[in-house]
Parts: sequence; structure tokens; C-alpha cells
Amino acid sequence: MDIGNKLKRLRLTRGLTQEEMADRCELTKGFISQVERNQASPSIATLTDMLECLGVTLADFFSERGEEKRVFTPDEMFVKEDAETLRGMVTWLVPDAQKNQMEPILVELGEGGQTWPMPPGEHEEFGYVLSGSVYLITGTTREKVKAGCSFCLHPREEHFLRNAGKTKARVLWVSNPPSF
Repeated sequence: MDIGNKLKRLRLTRGLTQEEMADRCELTKGFISQVERNQASPSIATLTDMLECLGVTLADFFSERGEEKRVFTPDEMFVKEDAETLRGMVTWLVPDAQKNQMEPILVELGEGGQTWPMPPGEHEEFGYVLSGSVYLITGTTREKVKAGCSFCLHPREEHFLRNAGKTKARVLWVSNPPSF
């Protein structure tokens, strides 16, 4: 691990100059510079003080968690085709989204297609109709949602989407927490 470079990135992220950090840590600007260039090694106590000034714990600093992936290609997305119920497919847009706070999917419903019934729960769902139109069915209520329109619900009843037309409907659907 490049301790000096990691300290420098943290300092810059917080908008501090070497002089400001030195003042906060009661160190010299020269020492901060040497540490960032890996020309000096701080003691554990000094490193802990430096990290405290940067708002980071020693455990977090040495954590080997890699950078979170932010961009996903179609090859990384999971697609489930269903000719019977959906008459289309569902694409999980973020791999392993179950570990996140939200789960976005792309639902494509063919003529007469519908999603699987979703149970009520303590979650929130949002959808945006990209093309076509769908019925949002919650319990005994049926509401038409056209292209360019969205829906948001805290489902208290079983709910699902049904294609409302003769052409394919495409819906971006997000659940928080993941429930698909």
C-alpha cells in the first residue's frame, strides 16, 4: 500500500493544503510533504493523528476494499427472458444490486405480458415508462401509465404491471430496498 499517496489523496479530497493539515496535526509542512512522498514514515500515533484530522479511522484507512464499480456494460447485466408471463424480459441493470440500497431493472413486456405479482412490504418502488404503456395494478386498483410518465408507491397490497397496449412496453423500475 502506498501510504503517502493515499494520505495525499485524502488531504486533497478534503480541500486542505499541506500547511493546513500540518497546523491541524501539530506537525510541520515539510514532514507532511515527506510522508506524502514516502520519504518519511510516521509512527502509528502520528499516523492516527493525521487520519483523525482527515476524518478517517485507522481501520478504514487500511481497509483493502476496492473502488466500487460505477459503470456497467450490457455484458455484465443479467437478463431473464420469459415468453409465457412477461412475453418479454427483465434486465437487472446493476450486477449484485441486492447488496445496495436500491435495485434498478428494465422490464420489457410484450403484448398481453405482465410482471410477476410483487408482495406488499416495507419498501418503496419507482417506475418510469420508457415506451408503450402499462397498467399499474395494486390490489383491485388499475391505473394506466403512459410513456414519459412515472409511478411511485409504498406497496400495501400485492401489485404488478401489465402491458396496456399492442406494442412492447419498456419500464425502468427501481425498488428500495431490493426486492426483485
